[in-house]
Amino acid sequence: MVLGLIPARFASTRLPGKPLVDLGGQSMIQRVVAQAQQANLARVVVATDDERILRHVQDFGGEAVLTHPHHPSGTDRLWEAYQLLGSPADVHCIVNIQGDEPFINPAQINALADLFADPAAAPDIATLVKPVLTEEELFSPHLPKVVLNQLGHALYFSRHPLPYQRGREPHEWLAHHHYLRHLGLYAYKPAVLAQLTRLPVSPLEAAESLEQLRWLEAGFRIQCAETELEAFGIDTPEDAERARVRLGY
Repeated sequence: MVLGLIPARFASTRLPGKPLVDLGGQSMIQRVVAQAQQANLARVVVATDDERILRHVQDFGGEAVLTHPHHPSGTDRLWEAYQLLGSPADVHCIVNIQGDEPFINPAQINALADLFADPAAAPDIATLVKPVLTEEELFSPHLPKVVLNQLGHALYFSRHPLPYQRGREPHEWLAHHHYLRHLGLYAYKPAVLAQLTRLPVSPLEAAESLEQLRWLEAGFRIQCAETELEAFGIDTPEDAERARVRLGY
């Protein structure tokens, strides 16, 4: 069974109460849940730190659990949520779905879940990557890049473009290499998720502020699936307004 978990915190520096923001007559979290429910998931559960979000999800017919308010990361919140659900033994894959992506495509979720279809060949962790299409994407520190080996396993994630191209000007880089950008959608084996929550912050993670580097430094394998589909995260009031325009409001 594949379990979809959606971390949803009320506090947000740039957009307080973000999960409850109205996007054309539905809250952001309601839209995320609706998209996730179209994927091949046996169950979709919101993991929140706030009773207002809990009640709201329950009011529109969704499932939610109330987690501790002071988790250091969404990964820790996911693990607590899984335990609150009784740590169901029939779950072989947990998909971590971002609570601020109301347009997430169910095909993206399925692409990760499919990697766990054969438990004997399933990776420790899986995530999504997509081609970098513009120089703005390539050089934005807010859009982490990733380099892979020939098997599709992540070698490194960075906020800086990788690889560096010696002998070429930066404006030429995109024309001479297939750069990949990381999308923040993850899937894990439950036993691996438990181990991740016990890892201390690593030096590379501290330098780049990317939690997945902690996992690589600890020796976990991260399998990457490539998608052409774009992500649309909402972090600011301006992002929310763009989402309303996209929805026709």
